[in-house]
Amino acid sequence: MFYWFLKRVLAGPLLRILFRPWVRGLDNLPTEGPAIIAGNHNHFMDSIFVPLLAPRPVVYLAKKDYFTGRGLKGAVTRWFFKLNNQLPMDRGGGSGSQASLESGLKVLGEGNCLGIYPEGTRSPDGKLYRGRTGIARLVLESEAPVVPVAIIGTDRLQPAGRLVPKLRRVGVVFGSPMDFSKYSGLPSDRFLLRSVTDEIMYEIMRLSGQEYVDTYASTVKTKLLTSAKPKKTDSAREDAKDSAKKPKDSAPQGEGDADRSDPAE
Repeated sequence: MFYWFLKRVLAGPLLRILFRPWVRGLDNLPTEGPAIIAGNHNHFMDSIFVPLLAPRPVVYLAKKDYFTGRGLKGAVTRWFFKLNNQLPMDRGGGSGSQASLESGLKVLGEGNCLGIYPEGTRSPDGKLYRGRTGIARLVLESEAPVVPVAIIGTDRLQPAGRLVPKLRRVGVVFGSPMDFSKYSGLPSDRFLLRSVTDEIMYEIMRLSGQEYVDTYASTVKTKLLTSAKPKKTDSAREDAKDSAKKPKDSAPQGEGDADRSDPAE
């Protein structure tokens, strides 16, 4: 299987040499049966380090953009993610999100480990953000245990503007499995979904030591992009004001006179 070849021969040994990853709490990961690995998300390599250090294969739900790219680059990316046990996830809501949920339930139904990032997207600044309730739906419908995971150090791998990641140590901490079977059979209302999600996020925060922000990471990213848009300079604003004060029909001297009628004629 390509997954094991990639992990043990092609990429795994090189990654271990370059990043010297460390791991704690491996005994918290069930040796068999379905399990949901819920972790923080700071870098795209998070989905590489967790499977690299876990003794079992981990199937990740990755954003669908990785599977829809065009050209050679898109084909290579799609090929890599599929062979690396990753499935497309639609974050747009509606039928797309339902399909992603069903894909995750299928993975768990086959007795496998499913990796998911409750924040829904990468953290823009290394802080831990509010979790999306999709993970709670997976938990309640599959009744699989949740293993909270803290991925440490990847937020410093690639500062803004840097194309190549820094070579520094990365760690993964597997927390104790969380059992939500007490909610089995209860209606999945939004209050229950939020409660389960927040409980999972608290454990991730405790393991990672990150500052928690009770806001969605996607909301913060949108605000950052909006504030980064270029604004008019003071001189440009003054020019705009002066233009607005001028009469609309004004014309330069010597122009437009031929079109005016002379009352003396």
